[in-house]
Amino acid sequence: MRNTARWAATLGLTAATLCGTLTGSAHAAPAAPASLYAPSALVLTTGHGESAAAVNPARAVTLTCAPSASGSHPAAARACAELRAAGGDFEVLAGPGGALCTREYDPVVVTVDGVWQGRRVSFERTWSNECVKNSSGSVLFAF
Repeated sequence: MRNTARWAATLGLTAATLCGTLTGSAHAAPAAPASLYAPSALVLTTGHGESAAAVNPARAVTLTCAPSASGSHPAAARACAELRAAGGDFEVLAGPGGALCTREYDPVVVTVDGVWQGRRVSFERTWSNECVKNSSGSVLFAF
C-alpha cells in the first residue's frame, strides 16, 4: 500500500512538472515581429455622386501598410510611402493639383475608412470631376 501511494505521488508530481513546463514554454515564446507595428489597414472607395451616403461605390480597394505594403490597391507600396510622408493626413494628399481640367460637373467621391498607425480614421472628399480628382497627383486616390 505504501509503495502504491509513493508511485501515485511520483506520477502526479511528474505529470504536474511536465504539464507546467509545457504550459510555461507556450507563454514564454517571443511575440511575432508583426506585433511590433501599429496596424495600418484601410478600405478606399470611389463612386460618382455628391456624397458617399448618396452613392453606391463603383470601386473599392484595400491597403495595408504595416508591416509591409499589400492589398488590392494597384500601387500599394507607393500609396503607403505617400501616406507616411504626409503623416497620415489625407487632406494634404487630396490637395489641389496643377492640371488643367474642364469645368464639367460630374462629382466623384472618395472615402477612406480604417486604421492608420493604430488610430481610427475616416475621410471623405468630393471632387467636381474625375480630372480634378486625378490632378491631385496622389497615387493613393488613383485606383
